[in-house]
Amino acid sequence: MQQRRIGSFSVSALGLGCMNLSHAYGTPPAPEAATALLLRALEHGINFFDTAALYGFGANESLLGRVLKPYRRQVVLASKCGMTGVDGRRVIDGRPEVLKRTCEDSLQRLQTDVIDLYYLHRWDKKVPIEDSIGALADLVNAGKIRSIGLSEVSAPMLRRAHAVHPIAALQTEYSLWTRNPEIAVLEACRELDVTFVAFSPLARGFLTCTLRDPELQLEAKDIRRQMPRFEAANYAKNLELLAEYYRIADEITCTPAQLALAWLLAKGEYIIPIFGTRQAEHLDDNVGSVAVKLDRSVVERLDTLINQQTVTGPRYNAATQQEIDTETFRIAA
Repeated sequence: MQQRRIGSFSVSALGLGCMNLSHAYGTPPAPEAATALLLRALEHGINFFDTAALYGFGANESLLGRVLKPYRRQVVLASKCGMTGVDGRRVIDGRPEVLKRTCEDSLQRLQTDVIDLYYLHRWDKKVPIEDSIGALADLVNAGKIRSIGLSEVSAPMLRRAHAVHPIAALQTEYSLWTRNPEIAVLEACRELDVTFVAFSPLARGFLTCTLRDPELQLEAKDIRRQMPRFEAANYAKNLELLAEYYRIADEITCTPAQLALAWLLAKGEYIIPIFGTRQAEHLDDNVGSVAVKLDRSVVERLDTLINQQTVTGPRYNAATQQEIDTETFRIAA
C-alpha cells in the first residue's frame, strides 16, 4: 500500500470510512461481518480508519475500539466531535465544554488513551470557530488528541481555525460528481500544508456500477433518499454520463470504482480518499486503484465528462446545506 502524509503521520494512500458499518445507509451489517471487513482492510495495508461520535450514536467508535485495539500502534485513528446523538436526535454543538466531554466519551469507546486525528465534525455557527478550535488545542496540550482536523468548512474558515492551532486535515466530499473543493478549499490546503481527506470518493455508489435504481435498491432509512441527485428524474439524467465513463474504465483495464479512486489519487499527493463499504469484494476492488496510473489526458477526459455542470441536482437538500460551511457553485439563471 502506498503511503501519504497527514501531519506527522504516514498513512495508507486510501483510508477506510467506517460510517456505513453503523450508520446512515440502512440496516448495518452484523458485528461479525463488520469485524471481518475491518480486519481485511488491515490485511490490505490500510492503516487509516475514520469514525465519529455521531455514527451509530457511539456504536461505530465502540466497534473500532473493540476490533482495532490489538493493532492500535499500527493504525492512525480519526474521529470527530461537534455533532452527536442526543436523545435519539442529531445535534450540532461546538461549545468547548461539549467538545471536551465528547472526547472523553470517545476515548472510552475507542479503548485508547489518545485519538490521532480529531475533527470538528461541523462548525456550530452559534459558536466562534476560534472557541471550538481553542478547546481542541487544549485537548492536544492535555495529550488526549494528537492533531486537529476540520470537516465541511470553507477556505476562510480553515484559515481562521489554522490561525488558532495548526490544522492537520480538512475533510469534505470530493469526487468526479462533487467538485466543490475545487472552488477554494484545495488551494487553501496546499497553501497551509493541510492534507485534504476526500469522503464519498465513489459518489455514494454512483461511480461503482452497482446502483442503477435508487428507488428499488435503497432502504427506507438510507440517507441518499434525501439527496436531490438520487431523486428519480435527476438520477436518470446522471446515469446517462456513465456509458462513456465505463468506456474509459475499459480502455485502461480497470473497474469503474478503481477509476474514480485513481482520479482522486492523481489530483495530488496531499489528497487521501476514504471510501466506505460493507463488502469484502468491494474492498478488494477499491484497494486495486493504487496500481492504476492515469495520464493527464485521461484525467482531463474525466474532468470534462462528469463535473458540476454535467451532473443534475445539488449535492444536498436545502436544510442540510444550511448546516455546512462549504463553498457552492453558482447556479446559472
